[in-house]
Order: sequence, then structure tokens, then C-alpha cells
Amino acid sequence: MLDDFPTLSRAQVRELDRVTIDDFGIPGVVLMENAGRGAAERLLARLEGDERVLIVCGAGNNGGDGYVVARHVAEAGLPVLVVETATPDGLTADAAVYRAACVALGLALAHAPDGAALRVLLEKVDAHEIVVDALLGTGFSGACLREPAASILTALGEAVARWGSSVVALDAPSGFDVDTGESAPESLRAGLTLTFAASKPALDDPENEPRVGRVLVVPIGAPRAAYRRV
Repeated sequence: MLDDFPTLSRAQVRELDRVTIDDFGIPGVVLMENAGRGAAERLLARLEGDERVLIVCGAGNNGGDGYVVARHVAEAGLPVLVVETATPDGLTADAAVYRAACVALGLALAHAPDGAALRVLLEKVDAHEIVVDALLGTGFSGACLREPAASILTALGEAVARWGSSVVALDAPSGFDVDTGESAPESLRAGLTLTFAASKPALDDPENEPRVGRVLVVPIGAPRAAYRRV
């Protein structure tokens, strides 16, 4: 892998994925496994080993990364609750693969399609020391979140404040624009951001550290030649 990861824009990372999949024949599902496994390893390295982990998964590939993280964290012996904001038939194809793996392993999954449902759910469960944001990732741009993402993040933020949880963002805090640094008011402040394939411009800006926390780049298995093309 590259000794030093470049900083790439949102569009460049999407192009890196495309080149890796289309031109170099590495399936997207493999890239997702690499990303989620790498993120789980970095997360586990920072835990005591007895924390409860809550992972909120969206419908897209960021949610798929969350399912992969959930599997690896559970295999390490930590209690994991996966909160699904989409129905199974609403997931991307790759995300559906890893949701099925979580189901086969008997992981705890709960459905909360909006903020009201999530608030009710989180009031009934024990406090979780770690909250993993796998809702939107780098897919957000601008400064305004649409529903149901806005209300979901609001409810999640209330639980984080009540529990005193640490927030870990996959790729980027949901509602944070990785190109411009604009942030929706509902976006959670992460203590750790595990970003995939490359850092992004706004993640590198020291002024954004209060929102993104420490940023670590997680390789996804894209070849050097793909980076050079991008």
C-alpha cells in the first residue's frame, strides 16, 4: 500500500472506487470487507475490551461498512447492537451481503427508520460506551440534512449526551461535508474518525478537529496504480 496516503476529494474517492472495481477487477464487496475489517481493528485497539458498542447503519455503503465492523467487533467478544435505519430490501447490494452475515451470526439488530423510533428504542436499552456512526459517511454535502437523517442524528445525539458515549465515525461524521467542512447542526461530534482509502480536505483542516476528532486513514485494498490514475 502507499506509504503516505494522499488527500482526495469526495469525487476523487468515488473515482478511486470505480477504477479499482472496473479497471482492476477488485469487487466492491471486497473493498467493503477491507474497509470494515480495518476500521474494526483500529477501534478494538483503542478499547478496554468490555465496552458495549452501538452501530447505527444507513442504507448505503457506509451502512455496509458498519455491518462489517459489527461482525468483527462481535467476533472479538464485545456486545454489539446494530440499529438499522433501512429495511433489508432498501440496502445497497454490498451492504445486504454483510447484513446477511450479521443475521447468520445472530447479532442483535433493531430497526429504527426515523428519529422518533430511534428515541424510543434507545430509551429502552442499556447505555453503550461506544457509538459508531455509519449512517451517511462522505455522502453528505452542504449544510442541511434531509429527513429522516436529521431526526435520527438528533435522537442519537441525545443518547450520546445521556450516556456519555464516545463517538466513532466511519469515513466521516454524518452531516459533515468532507470537501468544504460545512456541518449540519445535527451532526455528531466524533472523537475518532476512521476514514477510508484517503484523507479528505476538510478532515485535514485543524479547525475541524472538534467535529471530527482524531482522523485515521484505513486502507481498502485499492492498488497503487488506481491511486496514480486518480
